[in-house]
Order: sequence, then C-alpha cells, then structure tokens
Amino acid sequence: MVVPFLAYVGTFLLYPTALVLAEAFQDDDGAFTLANLTTLTEGVYLQAFLRSVQLSALTALIGAALGALLSWAVASGRPEGVTRKVVLAASGVLAQFGGVPLAFAFLATVGFQGLVTRFLADTLGVDLFATGAWLFELPGLTLVYTFFQIPLMVIVFLPAVDGLRPQWREATESLGGSGWTYWRHVGGPILLPAFLGSALLLFANAFSAYATAAALVSQGSPIVPLQIRGFLTGEVLLGQENLGKALGLGMIVVVGVAMGLHALLQRRFARWQ
Repeated sequence: MVVPFLAYVGTFLLYPTALVLAEAFQDDDGAFTLANLTTLTEGVYLQAFLRSVQLSALTALIGAALGALLSWAVASGRPEGVTRKVVLAASGVLAQFGGVPLAFAFLATVGFQGLVTRFLADTLGVDLFATGAWLFELPGLTLVYTFFQIPLMVIVFLPAVDGLRPQWREATESLGGSGWTYWRHVGGPILLPAFLGSALLLFANAFSAYATAAALVSQGSPIVPLQIRGFLTGEVLLGQENLGKALGLGMIVVVGVAMGLHALLQRRFARWQ
C-alpha cells in the first residue's frame, strides 16, 4: 500500500518541485543564472508577491476569526445535534467549493448583472459597482476567498475546541475565577497554538489558490499564480518560462515556511491533548 502512495507523491509532488527548483536557476539556454530570482525582487513581480501575501493574510485572518467563532458555537451545542451535523456537512462541501464554479456563483450573484446586484439597483437604487469593478480586483478576491476560508477553519479548528475539557472550566470556577479568567489563563493559551496554526493553513491555502482567481480576473495578473500563468501560456512572454518557474519557487518557499510553522504549532497544541 505504501508503494502506490510513494509513486503518487513522487509523480505529482516531488518531481514537479525538483523540476521547478532546477529550472528556476537556468536561463533560456539552460545555463546557470541567478537573474530569474533577482528579477522577482523588483517591479511588477515584487508587487504581485506583496499583493498575494496581502490577500492571503487578510482572508486568513477573517476566515480564522469567523471560523473560530462558528466552531465555538458548534462545540457549545449538543455533540449529536442536528446543527452540528449540518454545519460540518456544509463546511466539508463549501471548503472544497472553489475554482470556476465558485467564480461563476459570485458572478451570478453580485456580478454586473447578478441577482443581488439587479435587485438592489431596481428596488433600492443601490449600485454595487458605483466605485468601480471591485469584484474583479483584490477586494473581490478577498470576498470570494473568504467564502471557502471560513468553512475550512471550522474543519481544522473544531477538533481543538472539542478538546477543551469541561473539568478545566469547573476547576477555574471552583477557585473563584470568572469566564474571562478561564479564557485568559486556560482556554485561550491552550487554543492559541491551534488557532495560529489553522490561520497559517488558511494563509497557505489562499496563497496557492489559482483556479478561482483565474476564472474571475480576466484582465491583468495581480497575484503570483496569475503571473505564472502568463509566463507559461502567454505569447507575449514567450521564452521566459524559467522566470515563471522562479515565481513558482518563491511560492514553494512561502508555503513551505507557513506549513513548517503550522506543524510546529500543532505539535505544541498536541502536548495539551
């Protein structure tokens, strides 16, 4: 059973990573160069990285905060209740609802001729696009990404909330502590590593997302995945595929750091379980 798994990982993860790593340091003639990496630190490529980090961090914070509150509300209910089952089922579906279907759903809802857009314009005289085509820029991507970040947070953070033992709160109350005391000195410190680790997972999830942004943003390349698409498929940038590989290497480094910190925080949280 291990051999098929290793073959899958080697084919679809290790081999592409090694290919990106090798070709990121090559010029068009195959000779070694650092020019590709140097180019990433200037101009539109640096701005793309900054926008990608901004988008990922913002959606991770929003998704982590709202997802944590929803997780706490679910954990406070009956373990076998209908609400918990519905929320978990919906979270499992919505966390994987991305790409072209998600982009189309938002276009049909709040696009130029979307259902909500026309309803607000016809009944209340409100123009959602009075300030510009925000849905197809970073504000729109932030809204769309948050849609799948919140349910993902519920999936990864709810087990940590469920791990809080009732005896800890009872012990705090028996010693005269209030609810604030419990969360400040017991519940909060215990959940903090899991919360930060989950937020880092959401950051990596948003940073590496491609299909939704590609379907929603048809003009320009505001984030790194769309920059890479331009190098690999565009005719204007023909012959600069290795620069796209360098962008991919930069993404691997960022996601690798985020997931490494996530693993460290998860190990720390596991000590309390």
